[in-house]
Amino acid sequence: MIVVTGSKGFIGQNFLKALKDKEIKEVEKNDSWHFRQSFNDWDKVELILHQGAISHTTSTNLKALQHFNVEFSQWILQQAIKYQIPIKYASSASVYGHTLTDMNPLNYYAISKLTVDYWIQDHINEFSFIQAFRYFNVYGEGEENKGDQASPISKFTKQVKEDGKIKLFEGSDKFLRDFVCVDDVVNLVLENDKEESGFYDLGTSNPVSFAQVAQWVVDKYGGEIEEVPFPDHLKGKYQEYTCAKKEWGDYKFKTIPEYLEGLPAS
Repeated sequence: MIVVTGSKGFIGQNFLKALKDKEIKEVEKNDSWHFRQSFNDWDKVELILHQGAISHTTSTNLKALQHFNVEFSQWILQQAIKYQIPIKYASSASVYGHTLTDMNPLNYYAISKLTVDYWIQDHINEFSFIQAFRYFNVYGEGEENKGDQASPISKFTKQVKEDGKIKLFEGSDKFLRDFVCVDDVVNLVLENDKEESGFYDLGTSNPVSFAQVAQWVVDKYGGEIEEVPFPDHLKGKYQEYTCAKKEWGDYKFKTIPEYLEGLPAS
């Protein structure tokens, strides 16, 4: 049995598709308390995929972030230690903030992720095996319900299909992100050659600008690009540059143009 938390989320749903032939115990946010109280089949669990979290980077609900992102994460990590079950945990590149190597979280979501990362570091020798993946900017199939938390690839595609126009923040040529397709995330989390417990950046190591993404979408679907003012509420809380450390050797990541090529023409 594989325990998958966050099974109804964008990334969780993609894991379920990849694991369709496995026995899965799905755990979603709304039933996490019941799971903690009632699940007793830890001896049957071969792997924990802890993907669940409140992922809104602009969330200011500190109680919910503490409960779900920190306390529940620490609890399930403790079960992995207690029953010596391998666990693969979704951390986040947001812990880096404006840096590439140091920890400088810019929002409460990133702080919640970093809090758990530090807990893992303190207990890492107690796990049978743990991999904590710092996901960079994940995009791909299934983002449609993420709203304002969807990737620019998804947002721009939706905008140009509906309005024939992409609204692009001023200065978006200077915002560079390491966009990684969810297919590659699932592949590398489930199958990789890392034999040691630890933290791993999961990104392509090839950041591109929001402006370039918008142009690729227009090249695919037509339409135009309109620059709009940068929102005041995001100033100082928006990562300007993300780039994963090169962790994955010769693995060939899907590019954004390759992903767009596989989408319907209209």
